[in-house]
Amino acid sequence: MKVRAFVDGQRVSGHRHRAGKSRAGLLLGAAVLLVESPSNTTTAQAQSALPPVTVEAPVQRPKPARASESPQRRTQAAARQRSRNAATPAAPTISERAAAAAAAQQAAKLGYRAMPSSTTLRSGASPLDTSQAVNVVPEQVLKDQLPRNIDDALINVSGITQTNTLAGSQDAVIRRGFGDNRDGSIMRNGMPLVQGRSFNPAVESVEVLKGPASLLYGIMDPGGIVNTISKRPELYQHGSVTLLGSAFGASKTGADGLLDVTGPIGDQGLAYRFIGYGVSEDYWRNFGRHREMLVAPSLAWYGQDTTVQLNYEHREFIYPFDRGTAFNPVTKAPLAVPSTRRLDEPFNNTWGTSDLMQASIEHRFNQDWKLYAGYSYNTETFSANQLRISTLNFTTGVETRSNDGTQGSLSNASYGTSYISGSFWLGNMRNEVVFGGDGQYRTIYRDNLIRQATPAINVYNPVYGLVGPGTTVSNSDSAQTDKLGQWSLFFQDTLHLTERFALVGGVRYMDYDQIAGRGKPFVTNTNVSQDKVLPLGGAILKLTEEVSLYASFTESLKPNSTIAPIGIVIDSNVAPEEGVSYETGVKFDLNKRISGTLALYDLDKKNVQTTKTNSAGVVELHTVGRARSRGVELDVTGRLTDSWALIGSYGYTDARVTASEDVTLLGKKLQNVALNTASLYLVYDFGTALPGQLRLGGGARYVGDRPGDAINSFFLPSYVVADIFATYETKYQNTPVIYQLNVKNLFDTVYYPSAVNNLNVAIGDARRVSLSATVKF
Repeated sequence: MKVRAFVDGQRVSGHRHRAGKSRAGLLLGAAVLLVESPSNTTTAQAQSALPPVTVEAPVQRPKPARASESPQRRTQAAARQRSRNAATPAAPTISERAAAAAAAQQAAKLGYRAMPSSTTLRSGASPLDTSQAVNVVPEQVLKDQLPRNIDDALINVSGITQTNTLAGSQDAVIRRGFGDNRDGSIMRNGMPLVQGRSFNPAVESVEVLKGPASLLYGIMDPGGIVNTISKRPELYQHGSVTLLGSAFGASKTGADGLLDVTGPIGDQGLAYRFIGYGVSEDYWRNFGRHREMLVAPSLAWYGQDTTVQLNYEHREFIYPFDRGTAFNPVTKAPLAVPSTRRLDEPFNNTWGTSDLMQASIEHRFNQDWKLYAGYSYNTETFSANQLRISTLNFTTGVETRSNDGTQGSLSNASYGTSYISGSFWLGNMRNEVVFGGDGQYRTIYRDNLIRQATPAINVYNPVYGLVGPGTTVSNSDSAQTDKLGQWSLFFQDTLHLTERFALVGGVRYMDYDQIAGRGKPFVTNTNVSQDKVLPLGGAILKLTEEVSLYASFTESLKPNSTIAPIGIVIDSNVAPEEGVSYETGVKFDLNKRISGTLALYDLDKKNVQTTKTNSAGVVELHTVGRARSRGVELDVTGRLTDSWALIGSYGYTDARVTASEDVTLLGKKLQNVALNTASLYLVYDFGTALPGQLRLGGGARYVGDRPGDAINSFFLPSYVVADIFATYETKYQNTPVIYQLNVKNLFDTVYYPSAVNNLNVAIGDARRVSLSATVKF
């Protein structure tokens, strides 16, 4: 008798094994077939659509008992039949199929296989079938490189640089020349975040949708969005415990601990996951400490047609609030002090808590249509002490400082979305459509702002500890408030005119309100209520099943607003910022091993807000500013051979001001935007050549020089930073153990990733060595 297993329409035949080995054999066969079959799904998707495994045996037709048969013969025949039934192999359970799917995907992930989440593009379409660039930093890349924040993760993506991080307390990502902190571009599972730092051990992978993304995401800067993807519960029991020790130097040490456990609850498709994380480490400069705690439980139910996800994250943190160093406006060189020397005081910290709650449901009506609905609530409270540099004499070293601070900061975002995606035929043309709506209400609030004079200090011979945190509240600067609400409907259709050629069209109708201002008593500086229709167009030509050409036209919108008093109130008569992008390129996914995108784009942003003081001394608001960004981007990730994997990028970004009433800005390059960026990381897997599994990897990133301010009065120098890592997986009494060594900034390079002005220039982290041990169970 033969056993035939059907997996994704494929059939494997083999001889029947004994009952005790049948289930293991089927599990192994399912894993092999999954590795060989093409897959673009994420782990969660694989679990929600587990590969069917059908076991067929020759049908045993019972013969009618004859009257002449004795009861004893009938009893013996029944016993033989029960024995044959017992020998028939049972179908794999849900957990076993999930484990097989996970094993197959793990093999792909080790090769840096990019598997985008369906939440980024609001559909399950392959990147080859879309008209915008989506870059993925896969899960295994994050495991190998151990990024400590979103900036570290995004070094693998083209055309991205850092901007004002608010002294290291906020994500601040420039994409294609545009972006800022708190600009609403950082997402979790396709839903917006307001917490200052978005990356933590609950994140599985990071994706970047390049260019204007307002069709799918509403109010947005035109550079694109960054989508962080959560780790999801899985339907087979496993977990790990990791302990990590780190050192910036002999006296600057720290320790991390991570618990990650997941598995099924019962046998009806319910699963859980729990992630717990803690870190306490010295700051690499002469004082400061970073402490953080994360608790992240989640639940999921994977039904036959429905998947439900619930996840929660609670963080508590304290970071050094470090404005960095200063650049001499005459020599254009950094302050001549050791890079480890801080220019503030040991009480310069930001501390607080954040909470994130998300729920989503995906229901598949049939093979063609599915419904997605999601809700997210994110909130963060924090306070901060900061000594801000007011002036600095680079000859004498005398520095005057303002003893500033923030008390009672509260930010929150409530967001919901629902959309239907599917396909239908119109004549001989297939339509793939996404139709839905979303709504968001976001508040950014700062209760008390501290402004207090303080004695000067000499940066060449500093004496710390002579002053304490400020206590004087400035009522005119306090109660800083920015409230934004938006409600939208969106529709997108990919019309396949032939098997190789498709047109893409879409539209969003958006209604929004924004109120912003500050002061006690409160002064309204922005009061806007408007609506807008935003279009999208594109075309896709598939040269082969592995290569496609694309072109797109997209728009973005972001209302002009300010909390600062400028003499007038920004209202609905003031035009919003609008971005328009033209993009073309080629995408490839070769042999399901190596994928990437080569993109060329031209992006224009108009109605940029500027102010001007007229001859009567009155501040006037003008929206005549204009900026454009043109560039080329290349991103590649995947497996070169069975042993070699890579992730690399190159970005050329020419971003500058093209219209301004301020002649000092006209033609200037945009602040913190590098003309050239590049990265390349390679990994070699020794496979079975050693008793355990050894993997070695490393690479470097390059960032060209960037203007440190809007008028280009000084430039941050270009830099190259190299990292290496090694992992070795072995077994101790049949328990898998992974040892990992990481060295970040291998050559201890001093570099400057961003600047607010010449007195606030961020310094990149010094060399950091970490060694971890992970026990898997």
